[in-house]
Amino acid sequence: MSDYNSTELAAFGGVWVFCEQRDGALMPTDFELMSEGRKLADDLGAELCGLLLGDNVEGIASELGGYGADRVYVCQSPMLKNYTTDGYTKVICDIVMEKKPEVVLLGATHIGRGLGPRCAARLHTGLTADCTHLDVDMEKYADYLRSASTLDVDKMGLNMEDRSLKMTRPAFGGHLMATIICPRFRPQMSTVRPGVMKRAPFDQARADACAVELCPVSLKEKDLQTKILEVIREAKATADITGAEVVVSVGYGISRDVQKGIALAEELAGALGGIVGASRAAVDAGWISADRQVGQTGKTVRPRLYIALGISGAIQHKAGMQDSEWILAVNKDESAPIFEVASYGVCGDLFELAPMMIEAARSAG
Repeated sequence: MSDYNSTELAAFGGVWVFCEQRDGALMPTDFELMSEGRKLADDLGAELCGLLLGDNVEGIASELGGYGADRVYVCQSPMLKNYTTDGYTKVICDIVMEKKPEVVLLGATHIGRGLGPRCAARLHTGLTADCTHLDVDMEKYADYLRSASTLDVDKMGLNMEDRSLKMTRPAFGGHLMATIICPRFRPQMSTVRPGVMKRAPFDQARADACAVELCPVSLKEKDLQTKILEVIREAKATADITGAEVVVSVGYGISRDVQKGIALAEELAGALGGIVGASRAAVDAGWISADRQVGQTGKTVRPRLYIALGISGAIQHKAGMQDSEWILAVNKDESAPIFEVASYGVCGDLFELAPMMIEAARSAG
């Protein structure tokens, strides 16, 4: 668009969330991002909009209003039925250039991780990937720093009037957290890790009040570099720990007898109707698959019960599980950091305690 200029900051306004759909069904990440977007929009005094692409998806748009959307822009075309990077990038960039949102959020999913960088490059702006925390209000950001870092926030001389989007993500393999801003270009774009943001309760009144606006789509065959001939879905045996009610995770503490440690965790998880997770140390050692990793560089979980067996509790791991309703930690080191976030802690040998926990779980169940 000839009048689009990413450096004219005053021309941009509003918070947008790109909402994924698969076969006409919205994804859980959409609701998480919409809930977080509502907080950002409220802090900015701005409108929160969803952006939904697909074919005949108008009917599912109002559901996004139940999680905070004031408006949903719907772009429909048979050419958008199946995701293609070329097609989605063009349609998204066309409407962003026309409407000029100040903030655009995408899920750090397989689609979002491919789509976000391409849109950012075409829109001549920046993108912060895999974010775990977002703020625009400086007071809230300062409170976050006080709780999540060892920085002396009161001596940092922060500009409390700063209303830019502060995008925090793991850096250097998850050993540090970096906060990134995009001060000279708009929109401010971020992909957000699934499971990190807390989903708000569904509000039917908001859903009923949500405006759904159909937008024209300018997309031709020549705009697509690839053509989908057939979609074949293959079931893959991966563990989905993000939605589990009970997670039993193992760490480096099982090193004395890895096979037995994992077997005990699986038995305990089975007795409690849960699933086995792991710390990064256990994954890096090759003891358990990466799809079970909990933490900043893994998955974020919020189960009803989280059991940590032989996990020291490095800050990277705690960030992925500290919002669990109940946390039970077992570790031989009484000064292990995991006890700082545990609801209950037991200082002892997991190989002795886990069988007792299994027996108790079976007796209770």
